[in-house]
Amino acid sequence: MKATGIVRRIDDLGRIVIPKEIRRTLRIREGDPLEIYTEKDGEVIFKKYSPMGDLQAVAAQLCESIGKNTGHIAAVADRDSIIAVAGAPKRELLEKRNSAELEQLMEQRRSYRYHGGESRLRAAESVERYHLGVAAPIVAEGDLMGCVMLLMGEHDAAPTESEQTLAQTFAGFLGKQMES
Repeated sequence: MKATGIVRRIDDLGRIVIPKEIRRTLRIREGDPLEIYTEKDGEVIFKKYSPMGDLQAVAAQLCESIGKNTGHIAAVADRDSIIAVAGAPKRELLEKRNSAELEQLMEQRRSYRYHGGESRLRAAESVERYHLGVAAPIVAEGDLMGCVMLLMGEHDAAPTESEQTLAQTFAGFLGKQMES
């Protein structure tokens, strides 16, 4: 655990403010759920909660299936990072933080498909090798939960409309799974 040197007092309602610098660094936004853990030695640990984490195994299986059928790299991200990938070495993409471009697409809650000649959008920070071919937001009960993606390498063909529809279907399925 890393010490920050920041000390905060609990107010009369039992609340504590997480400093803005820490919220910005960890991408904690207003309304984000946090899990609370306690240790025997008195430590209290807050961890960002990802509802998508419960579906990680299902997402990985669906990525395998879609990747095999499309020939593209299939990935699923929660609101912060990539949680499942198939068709590329996992160490290159798994648990990598979402790029600002991907976050912006997800916030718009619209599906995206790359067309040749457009500027390429990165899926993850510090990953230049792959870019977004298709991105479909995962929405559950009106809340944005993540994104289903088909990724492309430098020389891959642009995805088709049917591949975009497949990703949208996959995203809709995951959204429904989260609602039940």
